[in-house]
Amino acid sequence: MERKVSLKKLSSFRIGGEAEFFLRPKNISEISEAVVEAKQKSIPLFILGGSTNILWPDDGFEGLIIKPVSGTLEFQGDEVTAGAGILISELLPIVLSRGLSGLEWAGGLPGTLGGAIRGNAGAFGGETKDSIKEVVSFDMDKLEVIKRDRSSCSFDYRTSVFKTKGNEIILEATLALKPGNKETIQKEIEGRVNYRRERHPMEHPNVGSIFKNVPVASYKNLDLERFKKVIKQDPFPVIPTAFLIAETGLKGVSCGGAMISPKHPNFIVNVLDAEAQDVKDLINLVKVEVYDKFDIKLEEEILILPENPS
Repeated sequence: MERKVSLKKLSSFRIGGEAEFFLRPKNISEISEAVVEAKQKSIPLFILGGSTNILWPDDGFEGLIIKPVSGTLEFQGDEVTAGAGILISELLPIVLSRGLSGLEWAGGLPGTLGGAIRGNAGAFGGETKDSIKEVVSFDMDKLEVIKRDRSSCSFDYRTSVFKTKGNEIILEATLALKPGNKETIQKEIEGRVNYRRERHPMEHPNVGSIFKNVPVASYKNLDLERFKKVIKQDPFPVIPTAFLIAETGLKGVSCGGAMISPKHPNFIVNVLDAEAQDVKDLINLVKVEVYDKFDIKLEEEILILPENPS
């Protein structure tokens, strides 16, 4: 177990203090032992994937962070079982080499498989849940391994049972893919990667989209005529939050070292050694301005850790 690990160095936002304790368990026994000890000593626990959608507090995390290693990678026909810690960017070329289709939408997606499952990550009309056959997790309350099929994972828009319950560590998942043409698959993946490079502010540290897009179905009294030109499938009809923010005139607005990206306003970027509070202030500003202009309440897609976890 490591001590005083810099979260700033681990985070794609390059923001955050230090983790008091940090563990990279290699198996379930190490996970179980760490969980039991943390609970006995009343030490706060946090399970970490790729730290690509987290805003860490400036004063760090006074608890134990568990970051499982990637582990399993096995193929059986058109199915692949992979450890939760494997990066999506590592998984894609492996399934491509076998001519397996189903994950093309994830081209350029940051983070780990476990993180994608927890938040049911999605883009370009695809979602993580589309390929899930089974997820294996460790229940930190019951100290036992649980296996769930897709229907038992309670997947919904950018969420799952693992996110709503918050007491399980995703260990591995089996993905059901399908045979495809390697050249076609590669072109689609590269197309997604290039789109992100061109449209997203990758030149600055960021944690991707700050807010979820707005499901049209959530607002029965919304004047859809006002948004008909921008509504897109994600995978159901949504109003892009980037459009709403742009319409408020907040592109390029900064606070401390953080800025609402002029390139893609649903991104907040770290342009000058930003602190967590700088980002929080911009998030609050966006929520107020969008609500005042459109009567729409935005919901964060990223995870914001409290200053003093309990």
